[in-house]
Amino acid sequence: MKQAVIKTGGKQYLVQEGETVEVERIKDAGKTVSFEPLLLIDGEKAQIGKPNLDKNKVTAEVVEADIQGEKVTSIRYKAKKRVRKIRGHRQRHTVLKITKIA
Repeated sequence: MKQAVIKTGGKQYLVQEGETVEVERIKDAGKTVSFEPLLLIDGEKAQIGKPNLDKNKVTAEVVEADIQGEKVTSIRYKAKKRVRKIRGHRQRHTVLKITKIA
């Protein structure tokens, strides 16, 4: 079973073939997206990139392009000052299905 570590959106994800992953939004995502892995694990062997493995590629199929995540609220409150501020944010995500690690 092959596994790889990919980097997208400032975060790193450990993925396998056939797995569905929800990552931060990829703006110009077509039907397929490819990544250069940072780490490749194949059974007992592991290859570490410095910083990437140039010869290998992880390809993924875009399942859903632009969905919104759960709402996160932040509250600013100052006691005895009548200051109350509530902000909300919903992060956009892209859902990928990993098709091939080569």
